[in-house]
Amino acid sequence: MSLTVGLVLLTIGNFLGGIWANESWGRYWGWDPKETWALVSIMVYAFVLHMRLVPGLRSRLSFNIVSVFAFATILMTYLGVNHLLSGLHSYASGESAPVPNEIWGWLIVSAVISLLAFVKFKKYYKK
Repeated sequence: MSLTVGLVLLTIGNFLGGIWANESWGRYWGWDPKETWALVSIMVYAFVLHMRLVPGLRSRLSFNIVSVFAFATILMTYLGVNHLLSGLHSYASGESAPVPNEIWGWLIVSAVISLLAFVKFKKYYKK
């Protein structure tokens, strides 16, 4: 339920951001990295919420794993775009910065934890 509320609020925020952009820059959408990643976040969370309708993706384990990785799009939208990509909403100037090693480390840690959760799921929740 919290993902549904979050998706609705994220979508409303994106539309309100478009109205604000029209007042500030004279256009609703400019394909700025911040706008684009907000749209990517909406699409990823819409997929996560619609996974329950696909028979092969209905398991609780797959929903939880994809939800954890979907949170990475939110982190990229609110933190990564500001510091790694250059655009109207960023603090970076000129060329975009390289991806910090910590991001790769956290993605690897998340993958390992997901693999361990899969092993435990198969061990304790046999059908």
